[in-house]
Amino acid sequence: MSTTTLDAPAFTDVWRPDWPLDLRRTLFPHQRSTGDPALRHVDDGCWRVVSTPDGPATVHLTVCGGEVRVSAWGPGAERAGAAVPAWLGAEDRPEEFDPGSHPLLARVHRASPWLRLGRTGCTWDALVPAVLEQKVTVIEAHRVWRALLRLAGEPAPGPAPEGMRVPPTPQRVLAVTDWEWHRCGLDGARRRALRAVASVAARLEPGEAVDCPDLRRRLQTVPGIGVWTAAEVVQRVFGCPDTVSYGDYHLKNLVGWSLAGRRTDDDGMMELLEPWRGQRQRVVRLLGIGGSRPPRRGPRNAPTNYRRI
Repeated sequence: MSTTTLDAPAFTDVWRPDWPLDLRRTLFPHQRSTGDPALRHVDDGCWRVVSTPDGPATVHLTVCGGEVRVSAWGPGAERAGAAVPAWLGAEDRPEEFDPGSHPLLARVHRASPWLRLGRTGCTWDALVPAVLEQKVTVIEAHRVWRALLRLAGEPAPGPAPEGMRVPPTPQRVLAVTDWEWHRCGLDGARRRALRAVASVAARLEPGEAVDCPDLRRRLQTVPGIGVWTAAEVVQRVFGCPDTVSYGDYHLKNLVGWSLAGRRTDDDGMMELLEPWRGQRQRVVRLLGIGGSRPPRRGPRNAPTNYRRI
């Protein structure tokens, strides 16, 4: 329902999920570090800033007595507020998953009734950080994401915590100059990919007739967008239970070590996941909760400081 009182949220609602919701862990795939300017968990709940076709919105979520209380501000408040159940997994169907006879998956599935694959329905907000995460460390990608929002993002509408920002629009991304990108620490390859997707952003938003494979194909027609980036986006836009991030630096070994007790490559990972085709991304998420990884050996990769190049 909408409200019009001065200084009140433009949209409020109360929604009761019929499963044991874990707000922080459900939204975790959308958060780029604890300092993310677009998603923040604080004492009074969760604050999230998003783009919508109607404009930006700030959404505040609190969970009390099994109810999710939603408040939203900004031009896109009504659209964003109404999408909250989908964000939190209301359209997911975990009952369709059968872990089969694998004891680890069966155990983790039973112990994680909160796990839901949420969908945002917005490509742009997922695509920008996914491009920034290409072929760099997570720490470096998150640093550039924060720098980009400080540089090109508008302040979040409403009473959001200080420092929260709206993801920059495609038009604003195209207006960023080379020296500003250099100051953010963004290398040329990711810069070109980001400009390429910004140039066709409207064509990448999902319509009623678009599904996960359709969106993946569309994304991969854009220069600089490969299989991994397309998968990362589709997982968030549609909550796709089957799309796996092929080409991820760590994922193949999480799957291989958890399911077969050995390291593997990407093709070997997909072979191990084949028995759960249709639910392979859910298997990956379950392994992320209760699986295991091979022991680390050797030095960690150091982030490249592109601002000194």
